[in-house]
Amino acid sequence: MNSLGLVGIAKVVLKKGKTQLFKDGNPMVYSGAVDRIIGRPPPKTGDIVLVSDGTERPIGWGLYNSVSMFCVRLMQLEDEATSDSSCALNMEKLIETRIDVAVELRRRLDLPSVHTNAYRLINSEGDRLSGLIIDVFGDVAVVASSAAWVEKYKSEIEACIKKINYINHINWRPSVDILKEDGVNVSDLKEVYSSTRPEKTKIVENGILYTISLNGQKTGFYADQRENRQFISRISDGKKVLDLCCYSGGFAINAVRGGALNVTGIDTSLLALELAKENVVLNNIDLGKISFLREDVSEFMKGALLRNESWDIVIIDPPKLAPTKKVLHSASGMYRNLNSLAMQLTKRGGLLMTCSCSGAVTQSGIFLRILQVTRLAQIDLLTPSGLRSSFFHIFDLRTILPITDNPMIAREKLNGCTCFVHDVLPGLEKLSAQAIKCVPWGAASMAGRKITVLRQAGAACDHPVDPSYPEGAYLTNILLRVS
Repeated sequence: MNSLGLVGIAKVVLKKGKTQLFKDGNPMVYSGAVDRIIGRPPPKTGDIVLVSDGTERPIGWGLYNSVSMFCVRLMQLEDEATSDSSCALNMEKLIETRIDVAVELRRRLDLPSVHTNAYRLINSEGDRLSGLIIDVFGDVAVVASSAAWVEKYKSEIEACIKKINYINHINWRPSVDILKEDGVNVSDLKEVYSSTRPEKTKIVENGILYTISLNGQKTGFYADQRENRQFISRISDGKKVLDLCCYSGGFAINAVRGGALNVTGIDTSLLALELAKENVVLNNIDLGKISFLREDVSEFMKGALLRNESWDIVIIDPPKLAPTKKVLHSASGMYRNLNSLAMQLTKRGGLLMTCSCSGAVTQSGIFLRILQVTRLAQIDLLTPSGLRSSFFHIFDLRTILPITDNPMIAREKLNGCTCFVHDVLPGLEKLSAQAIKCVPWGAASMAGRKITVLRQAGAACDHPVDPSYPEGAYLTNILLRVS
């Protein structure tokens, strides 16, 4: 890039010690990593800027944002710009090139095909276009915009999509809450459709037909679960199956197609259940084998337990409960409670497929700890000066008990403080004043069940993740044996 004319382009200089993450390819330059900005007048949101280390050696270039906590989204690293100068500092050409590459990648994954024509074409950072998602449903492309630059280059993005010969309609769906945080004036935003775009469209996935609403949740259909839905079809023969948070019936219909004897789907959305029932008819499925109920899943599970009902296979795929790390603790409790109920409804020796689409949960690695046998302990800290403070900590008993010969109280030094970790066994709730009762925390311990992990999966292969940006992984799908 040094050989290019850079007149009028501002330079974002990073702090010493903050550069390696971005040299390795992480595209999200957070404001705390920036030392100074060189250039007058200062850059505006959406402007192209150079990014350099503390000695002003170039790292790459990207798009500036004066409002977001991520002040630059890197688009090309220095070596990329040198080897492919046609895209250097040229957003129009870069967008065109990246979308062309994504189309070719999906073609190599056999998408679209006669068996599947619903898939993700652009997966944000995974396809090197941070903030842009494009899902394709037959001849309709649904664009989910979550970055200011995407709105700025809307016409260029649409022009690239229109070049794809099997796309006839574009549905532009801005993620208003996220764009607001990115500094976009959301009062100017609205969903934009092709003038001839239908309200619904039909797709095929692994040979199963679906009607989807283009006004439905997210982009209209959850293509990320495609491979997990197909897996359910392979293990459902002769089984009784419960599909919780079933949306338009994807898992449920796959279970019936796989030979399930009886399938029940539960969801709170009337629109989703109408689609599910329409999809049953669309696939000529025996109505005696599948049914859908509109009910809160927690209330349904509690009622089913009172009725002593159980299923061979239970699937639970709740909506995003932890949209940010700030609510991770409260969301963990919700995941725990839902999964505890689901485990109790799973026949002993049966299977539970449990999911989380919360990126904060997947990236923290906490989901398995929510499921397994753990406890929530109150930890008392006694400082050398005699001050006491408490905090809560999640732990597995197997990691605590070896600390001391006394299984009731474990002690260790923590930052110069004496740390007491209390675990109360049945019948010994009343200890000394320092002893605080622990409560069972893991879903399995709450349910009184033992679990074994059989399979761990994520989103389908058309949802690539850049290893330099692991935060792009959001979906966790775990298959458990419950005994």
